[in-house]
Amino acid sequence: MAPILSVVIVSFNTRDILRNALEALFEESQGIEMEVFVVDNNSHDDSAAMVQRCFPSVRLIANTVNLGFAAANNQAFRLTSGRYIILLNPDAYVKPSAIKNCIAFMEETPQCGLCGGKIISPEGRLEPSARRFPSALSKLLTLSGIRGKFPHSPLLNYHEFGGFAHDRPMEVDWVPGTFTIVRKAMLDAIGVFDERFYIYYEETDLCLRAKKAGWKIFFIPDASVMHIGGACSKTRKDQTFDSKAAQVLSFRMRSEWLYYRKNKGLLAVISNAGVELLWHGVRYLKNRILASGDAEKKRMAASSIIQQIIQSLRDTGYGRTSPPIPW
Repeated sequence: MAPILSVVIVSFNTRDILRNALEALFEESQGIEMEVFVVDNNSHDDSAAMVQRCFPSVRLIANTVNLGFAAANNQAFRLTSGRYIILLNPDAYVKPSAIKNCIAFMEETPQCGLCGGKIISPEGRLEPSARRFPSALSKLLTLSGIRGKFPHSPLLNYHEFGGFAHDRPMEVDWVPGTFTIVRKAMLDAIGVFDERFYIYYEETDLCLRAKKAGWKIFFIPDASVMHIGGACSKTRKDQTFDSKAAQVLSFRMRSEWLYYRKNKGLLAVISNAGVELLWHGVRYLKNRILASGDAEKKRMAASSIIQQIIQSLRDTGYGRTSPPIPW
């Protein structure tokens, strides 16, 4: 008999964290018929060997090239037999009843194609768990720090449902791929992740496609994970990261332009890249004209980001094509 649930974890150089995530998963899913896939994206820390040794029931796919998040998930998606698929990051530890409550919600809500739960930081803070689709305005509010200063404002933090207490199920635009349950029938109908997204924006694109096809996306409050954040990305010592050290900047930019070009057209690429260029251009000028303290450091940071924006636009042909993998 086919299991009700398939769990897919994509890992890159996260051996010890991955072990903890798998232990938490098996501990909190006792009594649930499930299969677990780990797709190792060419790790160099013996992650794959650890999975084989410590979790023999896990179906391991060991890649010899880092295919990226979307393509690696798709490898497992095509082998799953569960009615539902849970995407779980290797740095996300499921909390009690999370798996059971996700399945129950999907069973009770047949129009839901995909849902996500609460994402909690190691310090116990609620991380963004329910979102609206991105726009140039939401980018400006984020870059300027306004959204961060007014996190509970429904207007100024519109992108993350400011003021929402995360205490009830709510239909949203998209949820992070950190911990997501997906209806297999929906994937069969609309297709798996778009592999032009090496990492970032693949879940946003999937949710947009799902909504266009008539499926609903939900946040639910009674399923949660503790999320370390950026564990795989932080192993890329050759890259520059955003201010929270969670996303590789150039990869985020490439995927962002690909997302906008695919779904909104060239004008959306230009407007969003323009907002970011303008913001960091102003930062550069401010720290050149009104130099004080660490102005030189800030000026160099702004200049570096401007160069990465321009390069990412060139790399993708303004969002038209995805660069060859691995990025």
